[in-house]
Amino acid sequence: MPKILDIIKYPSPELRAKSVEINLSDFKKTDLKKLLLDMNYTMRKLDGAGLAAPQIGLKIRLIAVNDETTKKTIFMINPKITKKSWGQEIDEEGCLSVVDEKGKIIYGPVSRYKKVTCLYFDERGEKKKIQAEKMLARIIQHEVDHLDGILFIDRLVK
Repeated sequence: MPKILDIIKYPSPELRAKSVEINLSDFKKTDLKKLLLDMNYTMRKLDGAGLAAPQIGLKIRLIAVNDETTKKTIFMINPKITKKSWGQEIDEEGCLSVVDEKGKIIYGPVSRYKKVTCLYFDERGEKKKIQAEKMLARIIQHEVDHLDGILFIDRLVK
């Protein structure tokens, strides 16, 4: 049975650490499969659009992204954004790790690329490429930022 994982909250220095790549031999380990189930369960129960491993205290390059179009979770291991559109747009973002004193998510305007191409490994260890736009592109950029110790509040539009 999956469980809800504890979310690390800003201003914890853990959120500012750069994550390391996952060794591909770890794909066969059952603890990785359990982690993916727990991350997905946590993201969905807390109504998140995505969740990065640093938000649960792990300094590894792993994100879970909710694809609203397919209603499925995309697990991205060692994701790399390889291409960005010229165009950007400003929209509201929030984060499960950035909350007020009552635990409510704080939102703010952030400029992100409209389209991105991302290379990653899926939960089976297969190399994948996704070309995302609109909300999915925004979520991928937000979650990959977490892997580099960057929070959306660092990118707020003045």
